[in-house]
Amino acid sequence: MATGEISAASLRPPVAERLGVVGWMRRNLFNSPFDSVLTVILALFLAWALVQLFEWAVLNAVWRAESKQECEAAFRGERGACWALLRARFGQYVYGLYPVEERWRIDLAFVLLIVAMAPLFLRIGINKLLYALGLILVYPILAYTLFLGGRFGLALVETSKWGGLFLTLVIAGVGITASLPLGILLALGRRSRLPVVKALSVAFIELVRGVPLVTVLFMASVMLPLFLPEGVTFDKLLRALVGVSLFSAAYMAEVVRGGLQAIPKGQYEAAAALGLGYWKMMGLIVLPQALRLVIPGIVNTFIGLFKDTSLVLIVGLYDLLGMAQLIIKDPQWLGLATETYLIAAAGFWIFCFGMSRYSMALERRLARGHRR
Repeated sequence: MATGEISAASLRPPVAERLGVVGWMRRNLFNSPFDSVLTVILALFLAWALVQLFEWAVLNAVWRAESKQECEAAFRGERGACWALLRARFGQYVYGLYPVEERWRIDLAFVLLIVAMAPLFLRIGINKLLYALGLILVYPILAYTLFLGGRFGLALVETSKWGGLFLTLVIAGVGITASLPLGILLALGRRSRLPVVKALSVAFIELVRGVPLVTVLFMASVMLPLFLPEGVTFDKLLRALVGVSLFSAAYMAEVVRGGLQAIPKGQYEAAAALGLGYWKMMGLIVLPQALRLVIPGIVNTFIGLFKDTSLVLIVGLYDLLGMAQLIIKDPQWLGLATETYLIAAAGFWIFCFGMSRYSMALERRLARGHRR
């Protein structure tokens, strides 16, 4: 063959058995006789399990009923799921014990939040940092006024009636909003050269990380009032919010500290050479790079916080999971634990999965300038 001549064989497309879906299956599922047998067995088991689940959740399910007894009467042959529970108790799952005639206030507050946050995700000519800071300062006051009422002609709704997914989102939202800046300050304090600041930051982080969240909530709800002057008290929900925020901030501090340690020393030296002070160096040079590196860890902490909101049940607050437990005790739906917990689990999964996907999209967007 002459130099530079290309054979016809080299122009043929790749063999399908080596690339694509077929190639992946040959390498990972049928690479050896043992792998082939194991793959077939697992595939048959998975197919059987999916068929059973489909029959229980869809084919034999009851979607309209007013009680468990009506569900059982409507079953044809084998028993299926009683999804009529979700239809009948949807309001409790979402709003808890919040009065039905006042639930429009919760809807309005969340609609306002979505509208107010839209500019942060759009490419418009505003200072998004200042806008976000303003939103963080203004929106909580507006939302708290709508939720609690007692002024501007709104009926008073005590926090003891807040519950369901609404309460879960409130606790998670406040915890996430407060724990990130607190975690950043604690991480900077732990790396500080000032002995007192460093010692206090280390002591707080290690103390909080050394105890479970249940203990923190118990201390905030039961023990804290014992140290307050007589007649001084805090709302039970406020105590839980403080406990959750401080607990999450300790874990967030270690995540951020990992990002700070990953920044090369040359970045600090370059910022110092430009004459930047400590806070400008951190705010303009170091922290943006460090936070971008630890986005997966930050979101992982947020997801853990979202799921840990279920622990507020021990202090008498009924979040999504707590409301599910109340519904189970309802005589009309007594005994439908499987459906009740599956509905609650689906609620948690939707929001956690959404945070995970947004984290991945944010990582891809911020990594464009560093691809080779």
